[in-house]
Amino acid sequence: MHSPKNTMPTMSFPVKQLETFIFASRWIQAPLYIGLIVAQVVYCYLFMIELSHLVTSAFSTTHVSETDVMLVVLGLIDVVMIANLLVMVIIGGYETFVSRLNLADHPDQPEWLSHVNAGVLKFKLSTASIGISSIHQLKSFINAPNLSEHTLMGQVIIHVVFLFSALAMAIVDKTMTQTLALQHQKHH
Repeated sequence: MHSPKNTMPTMSFPVKQLETFIFASRWIQAPLYIGLIVAQVVYCYLFMIELSHLVTSAFSTTHVSETDVMLVVLGLIDVVMIANLLVMVIIGGYETFVSRLNLADHPDQPEWLSHVNAGVLKFKLSTASIGISSIHQLKSFINAPNLSEHTLMGQVIIHVVFLFSALAMAIVDKTMTQTLALQHQKHH
């Protein structure tokens, strides 16, 4: 049995070189992901400083209110959620836009990484942003007596915009998925 001949026209050498160069340009993003790793180290350092302040104040002779402890804990949760967002962007972005990580046999490979693509990454980033915004909202409501009504209203509006943006992305993604499925059915 003979193999089918390549029906693609042969490209000229300069075009092939240009395409190879363009494809290789994705590596320009690698330093950006390294920069995000450095930012994650900074967040970890800030987390440890805040945690040490919390522990020190909890065991000091001065009284710390439950509200103050709650605000610090919410701040710590906020840092963790931002660090999680950084991990998703670093790992998912690198895998999607730069190069495969080849972690198939790694026992700690995140479950979501096996099916990451630009759409999945966008959805995960959107939901993480909503979670971070929710923590900020909760902190603001707990600390409401110290904030202006204008500030609180602005934060609520921003949070609602995040929610509607995520909803719009989900609707667009569902519509695109259904459209692709219908196109696939028509061709088969």
